[in-house]
Amino acid sequence: MNYRISSEKLNIFAYFVSVITLGAVTLSLPWAWTGEHQLSFLDAVFTSTSAVCVTGLIVVDTALFSMFGQVTILLLIQFGGLGIVSFATLYIAQPRRRVSLVNRGIIKDMFIDEVESNPRLIIRSVLLTTLGIEFIGFLVLLYRFKVLDVDRYAFAAAFHSISAFCNAGFSTFSDNLIRFAGDWTINLVVAGLIVAGGLGFVVHQDIGRVFMHTKRRLSYHSRIVLVMTGVLIITGMAAFYLLEYDGAYSSMHVPQKILAALFQSITPRTAGFETVAQSSLGLASMLVVLFLMFTGGSPGSTAGGVKTTTMFMAFAAAFRGHEEDGSIVYKGGALSPGSVSRTLSVLVKALIIIVVGLLLMLALEGKKTGFGDLLFEVISAFGTVGLSRGVTAGLGPAAKVLIIAMMFIGRVGLFAMAISRAADRVERFAEFPRESLLIG
Repeated sequence: MNYRISSEKLNIFAYFVSVITLGAVTLSLPWAWTGEHQLSFLDAVFTSTSAVCVTGLIVVDTALFSMFGQVTILLLIQFGGLGIVSFATLYIAQPRRRVSLVNRGIIKDMFIDEVESNPRLIIRSVLLTTLGIEFIGFLVLLYRFKVLDVDRYAFAAAFHSISAFCNAGFSTFSDNLIRFAGDWTINLVVAGLIVAGGLGFVVHQDIGRVFMHTKRRLSYHSRIVLVMTGVLIITGMAAFYLLEYDGAYSSMHVPQKILAALFQSITPRTAGFETVAQSSLGLASMLVVLFLMFTGGSPGSTAGGVKTTTMFMAFAAAFRGHEEDGSIVYKGGALSPGSVSRTLSVLVKALIIIVVGLLLMLALEGKKTGFGDLLFEVISAFGTVGLSRGVTAGLGPAAKVLIIAMMFIGRVGLFAMAISRAADRVERFAEFPRESLLIG
């Protein structure tokens, strides 16, 4: 068998490494930082990686960066958020260059279904959709921040709109969004931007066609994504409301508890904003957060995680059973054996990466930080979430490097895993006898 690593995957890796490096160098400039002590280059690399990988984990307060530094972070978030979807597609389908069958299959499988007809139209559609949604969020936040007399309200509105849609979780406020825990407008707008960014551009395109009456119904993919998104939000909200009613939400009135539970069910997939400190949540709630962080958003979106469709396939394979050909029939659609195989591949690889990362983190930080907090940190980094139970800033240099690697793998590596079946051609020269293996 002949395995080949596609040049496109190497270029996607090179793109992210280049942007991260440029961002780190820029953030290291004296006029990018206003803190009392000089920003170390490692912390600049950490911040740049977190921004480009749209994670949101921070080792220094974002509010301590100058306007120049914060604008740099904002640009890194925008380039990172669109990197996998738009800029990778831009390279693969750039003008004056033929789109190979392998590349067309990658884009068609992961993002859109019109590569063959007009790849540039797809890129324009992605950019216009992104900028349009971010602009709407900006206008609403602009009005609300102005009413609340927030310092530099226009920039704060732009920063949080882009950060939310890109599922980055960065905030110019030292306490993230905790000061706005009871503000319905800010909570709902930010939550809406997070959900929109996490749906994926396939779903955006599909919904637009239905509303424009150029398509009668949503695709099977879009229906599954929307159902999974709704189920995760509703069940997560109910879980947090019940688990934290007399816990982290005990000082809130019922409407505020509902709002806090709603926001908490959305932000782990995979935005990283917080209106309630994660360290104040109980162990049961922490387990719910871990599951949501691991799941993440949907394919072709700005979100991280193993993706909602992967979890759907896993549950469908576990509880629906298989047809004779290995496919799974659900809601009028037959999920191919190849999809089941890719699901298993992504889940196993993701779990291996998390376990290895956790073991290394325990070896580095286990003596001073608890197991649960380190597990939370590792999954948050791998899922490019950005939530933390307050341990990120206190990590040692080696642990910071490990988290940087986890963020990069979670953002770029998972994408490479997902397209590996489409990009790497396997030539079979012989048929092998089929064997049976007892399971369970």
